[in-house]
Amino acid sequence: MENLDLVVLRALRDWRQSGKRALLATVVRTWGSSPRPVGSIMAMCEDGSVVGSVSGGCIEDDLVFRFSQAYAGNPEQEEMPHGPPRFLKYGIKADEAHRFGLPCGGTLELLLEFDADAQALTTLITQLETGHLMRRQVELATGQVHIAPAELPQALLIDDAVLVNTFGPAYRMLLIGAGQLTEYLATMALFNGFDVTVCDPREEYRGSWSVPGVKVVSDMPDDVVTAFKADRRSCIIALTHDPKLDDLALLEALETEAFYIGAIGSRSNNTARRQRMIEHFDQTEASLQRLRGPIGIFIGSKTPSEIAVSIMAEVLAVKNGVTLPRDMEVAWAKDKAGIAASGADIMCSI
Repeated sequence: MENLDLVVLRALRDWRQSGKRALLATVVRTWGSSPRPVGSIMAMCEDGSVVGSVSGGCIEDDLVFRFSQAYAGNPEQEEMPHGPPRFLKYGIKADEAHRFGLPCGGTLELLLEFDADAQALTTLITQLETGHLMRRQVELATGQVHIAPAELPQALLIDDAVLVNTFGPAYRMLLIGAGQLTEYLATMALFNGFDVTVCDPREEYRGSWSVPGVKVVSDMPDDVVTAFKADRRSCIIALTHDPKLDDLALLEALETEAFYIGAIGSRSNNTARRQRMIEHFDQTEASLQRLRGPIGIFIGSKTPSEIAVSIMAEVLAVKNGVTLPRDMEVAWAKDKAGIAASGADIMCSI
């Protein structure tokens, strides 16, 4: 599954290029609990087609009811407006919160933009598809849109004059090794909007790869990491258990800004890896601070699919800036439980 923002923007562009009326809804404020975070976007076509989400579905249904031509002929039906953006608030009263599926006390406010310019959308999408972080500014009085490169991801900004939303390219994941665990993890990453690349110089592993939508390369992992040019929206995970493939790739990864760098393996394997890097590659405990291992969160997993779940959960937590409790760290939890670093640990039970 592609980056959701790109999917929404492409659908909106296509509708506008074909001459159809459409709106773009952005979550700009929330109070209390809300089903979607600030900055979430949804596009709706005049025929009632919807891409993206601003709630669990009930608010989308209400927007369709209000503005879709599917209800033409109903004297109570509101036509889709022209002109500048306008605000729409849901969930102020308890009965509205219940009607729209909002948590108790939850309120959200949308900014609705009508008939976005197709050329401006094309420019934005082109930049995003080529890996650029972009800033989209909307003048609230006129609806005029300004697009420019952004230095860093920023939270949505809104005041009395403008809305500024930062759109980034898809998050990327580079996986070293094309085994069964990698297939499960790659599948989960795709569903979470990551672009996934798998590197494995071993033909016997690449030949049985079966996950569509993943780029598979055969160069040596350290060369692939260098060419990957990882940034703050990238993660690199080594899954081969083979130091000849994993170690040099991880060393290259530590020279990048990747937000997550880790390697599969038991507690003893992780310790041995760090010792090798310190003794033979001039690393220090400080330089290896960003290297995660054993990776994943402690959920008692034993099968490849369960281990993939635990790794994906940790990646998403780091991506979203969530600090996990210490008792979810694999090494700490196993040490506390008195689980020996033996057979089960070597099999990477997490």
